[in-house]
Amino acid sequence: MSVLHKYTVLAPVSLSIALFVTSCSENKVSQCQRLIRVVNAGTSLIDKNKGTQVITSIQLSKDLEFVTKSIAELKLTDPKLKEFQSGFVKIFQNLSQAIAIASRALGATKTAEASASGREKIQKARAEIDSTLTTATTVGKQSDTLVNEMNKYCNQPE
Repeated sequence: MSVLHKYTVLAPVSLSIALFVTSCSENKVSQCQRLIRVVNAGTSLIDKNKGTQVITSIQLSKDLEFVTKSIAELKLTDPKLKEFQSGFVKIFQNLSQAIAIASRALGATKTAEASASGREKIQKARAEIDSTLTTATTVGKQSDTLVNEMNKYCNQPE
């Protein structure tokens, strides 16, 4: 009976230690999943809010700032994933800033008066919007490239 009791206590303790050790040392796959989950949340925000009103765009900019912070706060240990993390932080920061600028410019056009100064205000806003669209297109291409690279890396066997 003493031997049986010994194994009854030893098995749960060993299992607990094994679970504790594996939970502390995340592997590449679990780190990839965490990073992908946060990046996908940001991307779905953008897709959901494309072409929305000024107020919604301002909120989208704030939401993307939160996504940026969430990505930056991920505690990743894999060096390559840290590079991807840094890249996505920059991408979402740039998108957030571009959307904020475009939102303010669009808001300015709505308050412009029907006068020479109003037309000037609209032309300036249009130039800002065009510039941010160019920035967003560039950042979108960078994001696509980074997503493809991360997917290749995350799908490689460890």
